[in-house]
Amino acid sequence: MGNMGAGIAANLIKAGHEVTVYNRSRPKVDALVAAGARPADTVADACGGDVVLTMLANDDAVAGVAFGDGGIIASAAPGTVHISSSTISVGLSKRLTEAHATAGRGFVSAPVFGRPEAAAAAALFVVAAGPADTVNSVTPVFDAIGQRTFVVSEEPAAANLVKLSGNFLIGSVIESLGEAMALVDRGGVDKHQYLDILTSTLFSAPVYRTYGSLIASEQFEPAGFAAPLGHKDIGLVLAAAEELRVPLPIASLLRDRFLRLLAEGGEQLDWSAISSLAARDAGASDHSA
Repeated sequence: MGNMGAGIAANLIKAGHEVTVYNRSRPKVDALVAAGARPADTVADACGGDVVLTMLANDDAVAGVAFGDGGIIASAAPGTVHISSSTISVGLSKRLTEAHATAGRGFVSAPVFGRPEAAAAAALFVVAAGPADTVNSVTPVFDAIGQRTFVVSEEPAAANLVKLSGNFLIGSVIESLGEAMALVDRGGVDKHQYLDILTSTLFSAPVYRTYGSLIASEQFEPAGFAAPLGHKDIGLVLAAAEELRVPLPIASLLRDRFLRLLAEGGEQLDWSAISSLAARDAGASDHSA
C-alpha cells in the first residue's frame, strides 16, 4: 500500500469491489480499512478473492509475495487471477507466467503509466497482456483504476517491455529537459517562462508539463517516484535490451546519471532530480536537498 497501491485500492473500494488489503506496516492498511477494506495479516490472507493485485517496488518484492509456501501461487484458489502492476523485469514476468500456468492460476501483467496523483484519481493508463479470456475477466478492475487500458499481447512479458521502454523515454525527457533548462537559465532566461514556451508550442505532452514543472521549480521532495526506482527501471530496460541485442546508448547514459545522483545522496529525491545534475555541471547552486 505505497504511493501507488493505496490509491488503486481506494478506487477499487469506491467502485464497489470487495477489497482485502495487505501491507507490511499496519497503518497504511488501517487507513483503507476505514474506507471499507478488509485487513489481511499475511499475503495468504489476501488471496481469497477472484483477483490478487500486486503493486510493489521491485523484482525481489514481487517474487517474495508470489512464490513460496505462503505466497500467492500456493495460497490462491484454482482459477484466481494474479494481476501484477509492478514495474518488473521481463525475465521475472516470464517466470511468473510459467509458475501460474503450472499451478492452474491466471496471470496478467498490467503495469501502469501515471504518478501517485493519477492513481488517486483513477486516471492511470493500464498496459495489459495475457491470455485474452483472462484479460477480459479482469477488465472491471482496470476500469476502476484507470482511464484507458491498452491490451498489447497474449504474452504477459510484452506489457513489462512496453512499461520499461516508456520509463526509459520519461527518463530521457527528464535528462534532456534538465540540460535545456540549465542552458537557458545560464543565459538569463526564466525557467518557468521557458517551460511555458515549450508546452504552449511543440512540447505540450503531459510528460513535459509534469516533469518540466518539477524541474523548473526544483521540486524533488517528496518523491512521487523515488530516484532508486528510476535507477532500477533503467537497469531493467538495459537488461531487456541486452537479451534482445538492441543497443540503447541513451539508457546507458541515464544509468550513470542515476548512479551519480544516488552517490551524491539523492536516495530520497524524486527521479526527476537527475535534471539537477546538468545545472550543477553548469555551475548552479544545488537547491534540491
